[in-house]
Amino acid sequence: MSRPERLQKALARVAREQGMDLERLRRWVSFLALCGALDRALHEGRLEAYHLKGGVALELRFAELARATKDLDLGLRGARTRRLPALADALAGGFDQFTFRLKAPARDMDQVDTVRVSVAIQYRSRSWQTIEVDLGPASVRRVDVIEPRVRGLETVGIPVPAGVRCLSLADQVAQKLHACTGPSSAGRARDVLDILLIDQLGQLDYEEVAATAQQVFAERATHAFPPLFNMPEEWEPELESLSTELGFSTTTAAEIERRFAAFVERLA
Repeated sequence: MSRPERLQKALARVAREQGMDLERLRRWVSFLALCGALDRALHEGRLEAYHLKGGVALELRFAELARATKDLDLGLRGARTRRLPALADALAGGFDQFTFRLKAPARDMDQVDTVRVSVAIQYRSRSWQTIEVDLGPASVRRVDVIEPRVRGLETVGIPVPAGVRCLSLADQVAQKLHACTGPSSAGRARDVLDILLIDQLGQLDYEEVAATAQQVFAERATHAFPPLFNMPEEWEPELESLSTELGFSTTTAAEIERRFAAFVERLA
């Protein structure tokens, strides 16, 4: 049995013991290995700054309480044309027994100033997994260094980075609030539940979130703060299904909309 196969078997055991989804645990290993490489590059002076955002940042903060995601959203400093070379250089040093290779072609996402690239990950020179990475700008004011809440990896000999740089919760909520209430909100239903999850866990300073949201809305200048929100009818099945999957106490679209409206009103 090869070493990657032994790792896969060990992760299957951890997934059974912890009652977790194995594929989700595999992705967490990939995300953490990539973060380890970025952190190493940062400390060696090969990378100026980085932070995680989006669903992966929430997963590493809250583990199974957050919704599962397959793409890693990464903020890097510099113009869009410089981010791919910066990522390639940062990942060249690897992490523990993991190595990385950027796969061509990358895809420009002009509307959100982002480049999407596939990253092939190897463990001990054998194929492990390929993940999608979205490289956006690192134009934020606050970054939190968090201890990932992934359980069980120490028992299989995989080092977990001591601190992972994540977009602050205030910035993340403010950006999600802008995204899911604005003119380009199509497909952003999950942002509503992400915001309600963070709020439900008691992780927010409302004054800080309100001040940050005012700044984000002013900078992006697409619609006013506080936003007016009417939940699109087509979001209802996704929100009800996902809220049930996540074990929310609120699982009807009407109640989700009421809770979200109450959250926005609290920021006003």
